[in-house]
Amino acid sequence: MEKFVIQGRQRLAGEVTPGGSKNEVLPCLAATLLTDEPVVLKNAPRIRDAVVMCNVLAAQGATVEWLDDTTVKICAKGLTGTRLDPELCKSVRASILFAGPMVARAGHVVLPPPGGDVIGRRRLDTHFHALESLGAKVAVEHAAYDIRAAGRLVGADFFMDEASVTATENAIMAASLAKGTTIIRNAATEPHVCALARMLVAMGAHIDGIGSNILTIEGVERLGGCTHEVETDYLETGSFIGLAAVTRSALTINKVNPHNLRMIRMVFERLGVRTELVAPDKLFVPGDQELAVRPDYHNHVPKVDNGIWPAFPTDLMSIAITVATQCKGTVLFFEKMFEGRMFFVDHLQSMGAQIILCDPHRVVVVGPQVLRGQRVQSPDVRAGMAVLIAGLAAEGETQIYNVHQIDRGYADIEKKLQAVGAQIERLPVSGRARF
Repeated sequence: MEKFVIQGRQRLAGEVTPGGSKNEVLPCLAATLLTDEPVVLKNAPRIRDAVVMCNVLAAQGATVEWLDDTTVKICAKGLTGTRLDPELCKSVRASILFAGPMVARAGHVVLPPPGGDVIGRRRLDTHFHALESLGAKVAVEHAAYDIRAAGRLVGADFFMDEASVTATENAIMAASLAKGTTIIRNAATEPHVCALARMLVAMGAHIDGIGSNILTIEGVERLGGCTHEVETDYLETGSFIGLAAVTRSALTINKVNPHNLRMIRMVFERLGVRTELVAPDKLFVPGDQELAVRPDYHNHVPKVDNGIWPAFPTDLMSIAITVATQCKGTVLFFEKMFEGRMFFVDHLQSMGAQIILCDPHRVVVVGPQVLRGQRVQSPDVRAGMAVLIAGLAAEGETQIYNVHQIDRGYADIEKKLQAVGAQIERLPVSGRARF
């Protein structure tokens, strides 16, 4: 067990480069099961979730080789079984992404319940409905899902009951090897869904409508290998914007894709955080900004809510709430997607934030409030990063426990922060912390 020890109220400066996208690399790793040829993923973040996915691949007979810290080569030439390791799967939500590739390639998978963040109910029905539309049969066992196909999957025209990102990814991967034409309606359109589709095209898939919510896929007999570069994580970029804002620091964020940041920058601007695109792939956050909530017309309290792309992403709600604690004014945050994501705010409250938890989906933040260092825990990936940012803005020392949650989505985060002047250390935990 490890913890982060942070000395807050330090002014940061310099340049920081986010890693590859967590939400892109995980489905891309699963997609390597669709071919018996090598696939190379560049700019792959060596985060905990990616390592677990690689371990699942290795357990199924794939060879996994990290060529350097951000390049991984995978060859799933021979599959040794169709039952996934329960211990590995329970530690990562993305293990559900093996369903589509395994059924398409091997005709069968026994999938243990996926793990991941505890942020509310995360239904799997949409995944199974999509696979059933393609001809698979899903049996719910006591501690697993048994998914089978009698021969090759068959293309179909179906409407997804929700625009689920991972269900769309599973459906695209399965349909790529199905016989005939598949039309997926109400598909998710997030950047990482589009990136997966482009990778599959590079492997030989025929996919039309990438970027829209209607995807047409002509199934092929086999897919080949490819080299695919994972895009910079726009969620990590948003985290660094929030970090710069609450520490009043001037930071340049490298390798950004501005097209993925439109709504993110707009929401931060409503909190008084100005950002400047100083080069096609460089975003600058000026220091010493006077953070103030911009009210709606007639001086109404503004609302920040999230939704499916291109709305504000749910993964950045906890970051935005932390920023709001340092802004002058009042703002309502409405989490529409998960009923458990807001429960991390008790950590911010213990540090001095003035936050009203209205119900599982809504909080009101009144700022600015002086934060003070505390012992806190990282409840999930994004909330963990949010309390880390709060610690860097707080007076005194903050200790963050359960940091493996942060490691699931941010590679070497303390090293990146130390490089721009943050006083943060990763230390072993001795004994049991009390909160």
